Amino acid sequence: MCPLCNGFQKISIPCSNCGTSMVNSGREAEYYDDYSPYMPIDMMKMEDGFPRNEREGKCPHLFICRNCGAAEVKLIKE
Repeated sequence: MCPLCNGFQKISIPCSNCGTSMVNSGREAEYYDDYSPYMPIDMMKMEDGFPRNEREGKCPHLFICRNCGAAEVKLIKE
């Protein structure tokens, strides 16, 4: 169970470009298409381009920097 998806914790990740704290924009897979947010999470993990995330229990989250607009995907331990 992902602590970010379920609101158990918040994390601060510095932007690799400018150092500003990035904002968690949710699961990366939710941005694939209109139906992605409604698909089963485990099924999306098998198709999200991160081959080990399901096996290793990690949830890919998209973080965006409000200062410079950079976007990074970070794997969060479930």
